[in-house]
Amino acid sequence: MQADKQLSTEIDANVPTAARMYDYYLGGKDNYAADRAAVGELDKVVPSTRRLALNNRRFLQRVVRTLVQDYGIRQFLDHGSGLPTQDNVHQVAQRVAPDARVVYVDNDPMVLVHGRALLEQNDRTAVIHADMRSTDEIFSHPETQRLIDLSQPVAVLFNSVFHCIPDSDTDGPQAVIKRVTERLVPGSYAVMCQLVSEKAEVREFVTDFMNQATQGNWGRVREPRDVEAYFEGMDVLEPGLVEVSTWRPDSEVAPRQLTDEWIEFGGLGRIR
Repeated sequence: MQADKQLSTEIDANVPTAARMYDYYLGGKDNYAADRAAVGELDKVVPSTRRLALNNRRFLQRVVRTLVQDYGIRQFLDHGSGLPTQDNVHQVAQRVAPDARVVYVDNDPMVLVHGRALLEQNDRTAVIHADMRSTDEIFSHPETQRLIDLSQPVAVLFNSVFHCIPDSDTDGPQAVIKRVTERLVPGSYAVMCQLVSEKAEVREFVTDFMNQATQGNWGRVREPRDVEAYFEGMDVLEPGLVEVSTWRPDSEVAPRQLTDEWIEFGGLGRIR
């Protein structure tokens, strides 16, 4: 049983965070000079990152819409949700099914502040300030218990977050997935993707750079085979595990990831 993480509620503008860097890539305003400087340095080695972030956001929107329209899902638990932006999970889901319920989880205190302000008028949506690895805390939280019925199928989202945590037998990606999916009924779903690269020099540079920039609050860039292991024991739905801009695109002219220093790789699994 993992110990719940004690989180700071203080915002340090001098230390970049993955959530605020991602916000900047998406054109948001909830970021600081330190985040923008880190983005500038990262872009020198992996210049496709802005396109990657945009394509990842579009993937999230497509997969949520698919889960609601095609598979009848009405409950979402979004781990490492990041800062609010346009077309968040609850907006996509509730546009199709107004009764859809969403619980967001993030450890960045800025996410908590902005998320609660955005959602205070929506009683079918909540934001929890917790580490995505704190499964017991997340599932026992009053807001989770209010909104999520574990006797019914749930979609758990780990969208572009597993590269933010290091490998660990107790708190690494596979351990987290196992703890979460054990609590879900068959017919639930897991959305999972993360940054991968076939190039060892890219994996090493980005992992070292992000851990230095965030003072060790990051994990690592992995390989596609690592992501494949996340889905062991699940039925991976079509088109399988792919670079996410190619996952059920809305049209043949949808934007694609054109460079390959690194990609966002993953897909959708059904829990047996």
